[in-house]
Amino acid sequence: MPKKKKTKDPRKEAKKKLVEFGSEVLESIKKTEPPRMKVPSRSTSNILYDDKNRFYTLGEKVGTRTAANMRQVKKFAQTMCAAEFCRSLIDADKTATLREMYYTSEGWETGGFSDQGRSDKVVEDLESAFGVKREDLGLLPEEDGASIFGELVVDEGGMEVNATEAGRAGYTIPPTMNDVEFLECDAKKVLAVETMGMYHRLVQEEAWDQFDALVVALKGQPARATRRFLKRANEELGLPIHLFTDGDPFGFHIAMVVISGSAKLAYINHELAVPDAKFIGVTASDIEDYDLPTDKLRETDVKRLKQLLDDPRYSDDTWQSEIKKMLKIGKKAEQQAFSKYGLDYVVNEYLPSKLS
Repeated sequence: MPKKKKTKDPRKEAKKKLVEFGSEVLESIKKTEPPRMKVPSRSTSNILYDDKNRFYTLGEKVGTRTAANMRQVKKFAQTMCAAEFCRSLIDADKTATLREMYYTSEGWETGGFSDQGRSDKVVEDLESAFGVKREDLGLLPEEDGASIFGELVVDEGGMEVNATEAGRAGYTIPPTMNDVEFLECDAKKVLAVETMGMYHRLVQEEAWDQFDALVVALKGQPARATRRFLKRANEELGLPIHLFTDGDPFGFHIAMVVISGSAKLAYINHELAVPDAKFIGVTASDIEDYDLPTDKLRETDVKRLKQLLDDPRYSDDTWQSEIKKMLKIGKKAEQQAFSKYGLDYVVNEYLPSKLS
């Protein structure tokens, strides 16, 4: 297993940024100047596709939030309270969910947020302004990350966990993925699948052993913790990432979010995107070649596929060809469609051909 690169403690780095922010605000007040903070714009016009790094990133547009503007005073104060809340979490070595922070804000002197969407956006402001992840600030989503099964041993908060000995459901990635240390890994690749149904099929058929792989359940649109795991597995363990999704526009999107990141998280895609991940999901050609059971494309599917044709992430010839073919045949198929030929067909026939 490759040696893990030594990195700075992300929570200490996050606290440092928060303290610096507080100090700057205090200095402004001492000088009788209105405190302010710069926040990178996350508007659509400032989200760019980086051809070199192959993921979405933010442009150079920056906005200024200041206490001098009456329309921004409350939000600026709420941002400061959120920063203080995060600093207290780091000091206490605790975490809180985004929902808990939303309810905690009801007790702030500034007054609470009108809805959680507003408090979540303030957290995104802190992330983008200070170049940190919300997990490093001590804030977690409600959902857990993916399930993993395979030859991987990790240390999570002093507890050693073997991903083949955590039950059939496997090891569940925690939201605080950076707190997990890789101890041992005998796998040679990662096989990430869209659905829990396919995950359980591959585990039952012992695909993890047959392919020397870590089988990962993306559970649909993958959580940030899942994407962070895939990023770390690729960079720290040197494992190639293979993405097996349904043959429909949503499946294509799921794979591409792992590969190139999402526009919404353009400010943090460098921590999440895996540009070298390979798509081995169901294609329009597979639908024809394997004579798979299909569903007719809905109007929304057609619209989405046409949008993908103009998306820079799908610009290579293979993607363009497969998307056009799917539009032509007007059909889509799920990854479980291979069960037409038997439950083990996907492991014994389809995946070997895709991975070879």
